[in-house]
Amino acid sequence: MRISEILRRKGSDVATVAPETTVRALLATLAERNIGAVVVSPDGATIAGIVSERDVVRSLHARGAELLDTPVSAIMTAAVRTCAPEDRVDGLRRTMTEHRIRHLPVVDAGRLVGIVSIGDVVKSAISELATEREHLVDYLQGRY
Repeated sequence: MRISEILRRKGSDVATVAPETTVRALLATLAERNIGAVVVSPDGATIAGIVSERDVVRSLHARGAELLDTPVSAIMTAAVRTCAPEDRVDGLRRTMTEHRIRHLPVVDAGRLVGIVSIGDVVKSAISELATEREHLVDYLQGRY
């Protein structure tokens, strides 16, 4: 399965915040949208970084409550791993596991076109297994 199939099913909406957005505003966005990460982007199309719940927790532990008024650019991951719509999900699964990444922005021709979470990847794997199971049952029961 390709990343484009996941985006087709879930949609291509990506939560973004500007680099100067405060951590306090970031937390509101994460809570309101019930998500675990946002792409940091000055224009909604290019990627300056990514910031996740983990980034906030680690920084909060180190800096305390003053972190809330800090811009997200101070805690974001700037070296962002991305994937493309034509990439295969099994490769993405390996990348996410090896690098302990939960969210990967999807980029096409240099523009942000979606985001894939580890939950999306697991859901696609379950879907593929269910389809394989159905085919095997049909085969064993002589339906082919």
